[in-house]
Amino acid sequence: MFIMQSFLDFLDSRFRGNNNTGVFSKGLNKRGTMKNAYVHGYDPRENIRLQDQASTLMELLHSDTLYPAGSRVLEAGCGVAAQTVTLARNSPAALITSIDISAVSVAEAKRKTIAAGCTNVRFQQADIFNLPFGPKSFDHVFVCFVLEHLSQAMEALHLLKNVLRTGGTITVIEGDHGSAYFHPDSEAAHRAIQCQVELQRRVGGNAMIGRELYPLLCKAGYKSVRVSPRMVYVDAGKPGLVDGFTRKTFTAMIEGVREAALTAGIVEKGDFDRGIRDLYRTSEDDGVFCYTFFKAFGEKE
Repeated sequence: MFIMQSFLDFLDSRFRGNNNTGVFSKGLNKRGTMKNAYVHGYDPRENIRLQDQASTLMELLHSDTLYPAGSRVLEAGCGVAAQTVTLARNSPAALITSIDISAVSVAEAKRKTIAAGCTNVRFQQADIFNLPFGPKSFDHVFVCFVLEHLSQAMEALHLLKNVLRTGGTITVIEGDHGSAYFHPDSEAAHRAIQCQVELQRRVGGNAMIGRELYPLLCKAGYKSVRVSPRMVYVDAGKPGLVDGFTRKTFTAMIEGVREAALTAGIVEKGDFDRGIRDLYRTSEDDGVFCYTFFKAFGEKE
């Protein structure tokens, strides 16, 4: 049964200020460091959506994320701690280091973990592509809703492997917008979703990276790779998910790229708005919404 709370991390968690222009990239600049950018925008409404996503999906995604006492865990790309609090509570005796490239996010993450009473997390502003840790510094690495925003996800996985000890593990969680299907079906809704996919593609990201986790981890040199699909199925019999996921997580995310999609000229205003109405329509009593996340595990030999 899902643990439902107020909005708390998609995605992933990424609030970095009040810039709400809507389309950003998170890739590499010519020096190889991560750009501070995010396709969904960084306004407070997006922060709220990410908190709701983390709350709604907590049990589905994180119930089996448990680390032994004394283990050193690196959370790469912690954002505003939407996932961090759950990590810390699930493994209260683990030593968690949570990093993010944004100083604003790190400050907010610290505030939230302190408010939640978590004492086993330390935060550090750091870049995945320029990690300030030596080889074999960690027993485990945790990455959630981060790779989808990176233009060089494979390189990120290689660099994270370097800071893992031999025998250490990596856990990666990502969504896949190509997995969304619903009733009543709607071509306009599918086109609205595709706007977000296309905007993310244009800035170097991949909104359908979930299906690629197995080959990505294998190519990055991890062993014993396994992937577990985590489907969210929502109908009127699950009112908490209707509100928390269908309305306030997924549809809110797609609705949030409206201005960027119109500015980019990839959709007509009427068509996009019709698609959003149809997505909200799936949250009515006779509606159904499905979406699949993918959780991958790998080991360093």
